[in-house]
Amino acid sequence: MSVVTPDGGLTALGYGLCVLAALLLFLVAGMVSRSQKTRLSTKQLVFCGAAMALAYLTSYIKLVPRMPFGGSVTLFSMLFICLIGYWYGVRTGIMTGLAYGILQFIQEPFVLSLFQVCCDYVFAFAALGLAGLFAKSKNGLVKGYILGILARGLFHTIGGYLYWMDYMPENFPRQLAMFYPIIYNYSYILAEGILTLIVISLPPVKKGLAQIKTLAQE
Repeated sequence: MSVVTPDGGLTALGYGLCVLAALLLFLVAGMVSRSQKTRLSTKQLVFCGAAMALAYLTSYIKLVPRMPFGGSVTLFSMLFICLIGYWYGVRTGIMTGLAYGILQFIQEPFVLSLFQVCCDYVFAFAALGLAGLFAKSKNGLVKGYILGILARGLFHTIGGYLYWMDYMPENFPRQLAMFYPIIYNYSYILAEGILTLIVISLPPVKKGLAQIKTLAQE
């Protein structure tokens, strides 16, 4: 059964899969956070707000030109949302990512349909909060960050297959056409991801982030 209609819209199955993806994302957040306090402290709210502000600010600092249909290599903007998940758990990370996704939509809206907006903004940026799954793991920030950006890319790729295939450049190799959404979205996400991982692995940065984590969780 197809998830896409001939005119590029979603079939009932397509809508169902999108809704299921959203429910699974929030289910993971709920299951992981059952033992956590659902009410954020004032300090946590301040750190979440600061992370969103820094992510929003650094998203304007593009290290390479913006991609034609959105997306770019920014000055580590994804890291700040992943940090919230890493510090305060998946649920808080996802909620912060959702709020940040709304800011991203306001900043750079691309609208083809409601579910395309959900894939490219709501689900994609909320998925960065999954970094919290490795909060108690050795090298948890690195593992969580990798998971978060891969999950973000997955939702962008789903949106790409459902809505953006008609915008594929004419000079794109036809033999690679089926991989176009994957190549497009992961090209800039992985480029920024690699740069970020290099920076946060530097001893002074690693030590500084550990100190900030201690401050954030006191």
